[in-house]
Amino acid sequence: MKGTVLYGPGDIRFEDRETPKIIEPTDAVLRLAATCVCGSDLWPYRGLQPIDGPTPMGHEYCGFVEEVGSAVKSVKPGQFVVGSFATSDNTCAHCRYGYQSSCIHREFMLRAQAPFLRVPLADGTLVPTPGGMPSDGLVPSLLTCSDVLGTGWFAADAANVKPGGTVVVVGDGAVGLLGVLSAKQMGAERIIAISRHEARQKLAREFGATDIVAERGDEAVARIKDMTKGIGADSVLECVGTQESMMQAVGATRPGGYVGYVGVPHGVELNGEQLFFTHDHLHGGPAPVRRYLPKLIDLVLNGVINPGKVFDLTLPLDQVAEGYRAMDERRAIKTLLRP
Repeated sequence: MKGTVLYGPGDIRFEDRETPKIIEPTDAVLRLAATCVCGSDLWPYRGLQPIDGPTPMGHEYCGFVEEVGSAVKSVKPGQFVVGSFATSDNTCAHCRYGYQSSCIHREFMLRAQAPFLRVPLADGTLVPTPGGMPSDGLVPSLLTCSDVLGTGWFAADAANVKPGGTVVVVGDGAVGLLGVLSAKQMGAERIIAISRHEARQKLAREFGATDIVAERGDEAVARIKDMTKGIGADSVLECVGTQESMMQAVGATRPGGYVGYVGVPHGVELNGEQLFFTHDHLHGGPAPVRRYLPKLIDLVLNGVINPGKVFDLTLPLDQVAEGYRAMDERRAIKTLLRP
């Protein structure tokens, strides 16, 4: 088969790779219905995160079970499944505590920007869709459950979003936008999205944002404080991973409020003394997507949410390089790839 490989900054190739096969008895091999480009893929694509030689890319996926190892019991060939970007046995102490993305047997998925994918720990990682095959129109929304929706949901959960609360979302990429959707589902009364991009502002409002702030950094913090009568937000979702975005999140949070941070940190440093006097709660990390998958799949299949709207560019998989370029140049929020 052919699959996506990153050779260096800006150098994405779709080239011959070995077709996946069962290696361990706990593996499954999927035929993907869809995959996509993640915002976190842009860090190495831009040369801001080092890679050790040619690197297969992709960690978001959904599709059909082609084959399973001899030890796999919970999924079977022919089923449509969604899996997390982090594998998990779903039985270890960390998994039982709800943090499957810290499973003691965890692997971070790679190689998903391809027609076929081997998934380790299939029983603990994959969730079949109930009721058989979903309609093709639901595939984009189900794909978001694999990472960006699950990550946005974790950001809201980690930020302790409560009914009637005031929420700020830092970041207008796919995760931030789905953080808005998640906060809305959790009952937030006021959701302030930070964005300068008209198309993203529009989608944020569709997903439930009540206010848009175009300022950045200290100016954004001042604007939010002004909008909240000097108090700040109960919950802030940090969905970028830069120093500016983290400080913006901390600054916008009321004393005793919560920051849910899910942007992969790049160069982020916090001053302990400064943080001490904020009274902020900080909780984040790689999202335990597997914890949320059953609920998110149910919300999608029942038409309660339509997170697939974050895909504003759809390409055949062999045009993956253009998908990266479009997101890098902010011509697209998120690129859906169809094998």
